[in-house]
Amino acid sequence: MVGQDKAELGGLLEILPPVEFCCIYGSKLHPNNKDETSMTDYIIGVSDPRQWHSENLKLNKDHYASCLIRLGGARMITDIANDIGVGVHFNPFVSCNNKVNILTDNLDIKSVNSVNLKAATSAALLLLPSKFTEEDLYAKICSLSYTGDLRMLFAEDKNKVNKIVQGQFHLFEEMYKPFLEEYEAKNLLRFSVAGDKQVNIFQDCGLSAASTLVSSLPSSIRSEMAMKLGEKRILDDSGRVRQQIVIGSKEQAAECMQRLVRRKVMFSSTRQAVAGLLTAGAVHGVRYVANKMRKAWKSWV
Repeated sequence: MVGQDKAELGGLLEILPPVEFCCIYGSKLHPNNKDETSMTDYIIGVSDPRQWHSENLKLNKDHYASCLIRLGGARMITDIANDIGVGVHFNPFVSCNNKVNILTDNLDIKSVNSVNLKAATSAALLLLPSKFTEEDLYAKICSLSYTGDLRMLFAEDKNKVNKIVQGQFHLFEEMYKPFLEEYEAKNLLRFSVAGDKQVNIFQDCGLSAASTLVSSLPSSIRSEMAMKLGEKRILDDSGRVRQQIVIGSKEQAAECMQRLVRRKVMFSSTRQAVAGLLTAGAVHGVRYVANKMRKAWKSWV
């Protein structure tokens, strides 16, 4: 992102209390997006949400549904986010209508996120066959966020994943290149460029390769997979004893992981949807859902 664009998109931060982290994403940032009604989404991270909302209520009362202000203010806002949602306060009508691009990062989220990127790469590879294209990989990675999300049934563009990947292909390359190179060095992946410059990827689908991919999945997913598939003790390369999930095949591991991811996404997205309707207010909530359904309908007809 060039300096002028970053300064323009960072304008929202000037009217907010100080934040530790802020990134932006959304279809509005896609270079091939022509829809003037699309939004830019901001994710803001703060160390003390209740205190931050208390300060923001004084500065920007219109960022919140009036019922929240009357009934409990900052306390109720954070309670709804934590107890009903997944720790996130959501309001679709604050963002400026003017890729994830990081504007502020005092928490070093970018470095920590590398663990998530590697986990997403591993999960996608488990779900892919022995041969696929680079675009197939990024589409599978992107689709993980929507696996099990009920909104995809009625309130999302059915072509959303492909549009995200095609609109930001170079960003996917930049983000995931280190992990693809790592797996290539371990002989888990092999790359071939076709005549049309399309990158084809071949992966090892053996048990050892599958176990390596499983070992990079999020700890919560690995724990649940271990309960379902079992564990055994092995010696790692450094001579230390560690637990390894018992898998009969790559397909078995992929199926088990996919069921767990689908359930987690379904549960968290439903909780967050309910919390979002409460915090945005009935009128804004209905308006937001109606706009999403209108865009989804256009993609189906």
